Amino acid sequence: MSGLSKGVGRVEVALKWDPAPSGAPSHDLDLVAGVFTADDPHGPPAQLVHFGSRSPDGTITLHRDSRTGQGFGFDEAMTVELNRLAPRYTRVVVGVAIQQGAGRLAFGDITHVGVRVREGYTDLLVHDFADVADARSATIVEFVREGADSWSFHPLSRGFDADPGAFSALLGSVRP
Repeated sequence: MSGLSKGVGRVEVALKWDPAPSGAPSHDLDLVAGVFTADDPHGPPAQLVHFGSRSPDGTITLHRDSRTGQGFGFDEAMTVELNRLAPRYTRVVVGVAIQQGAGRLAFGDITHVGVRVREGYTDLLVHDFADVADARSATIVEFVREGADSWSFHPLSRGFDADPGAFSALLGSVRP
């Protein structure tokens, strides 16, 4: 990163998938973001954002939530305003968890699953979960504070055999 680069500032993470076949229980996937502090960057998140919540300071907001995957294109979207996070926050990890209400469901069981990380009109990452097909949850991307005013972006695809509750505790454990 050059001295003129401000790094990544405000990103949108968007998730898509096809609905379950007719007569089958709905597929419900959820974006999850964990915010970590400098003193514990791989421990429990200082903030956890998922369906029905947002970060207390308003820097991470889930503004679209789908329980079925029905819609056109990306069905869930989360905005992460890294440039507004307090200096004590140094790491943000975003992942996806599959609700397990109808029995064990992995990414490979759902058609056309995909995620896009975008800053403005620039795609930073497009991922199809093929490398974590047997997982029930997965990390997607990590953002790391690089100095006082700059954030870097790192793809971080790692699958877990964990439901959403267990996944939230594992989210920060992923090390580059």
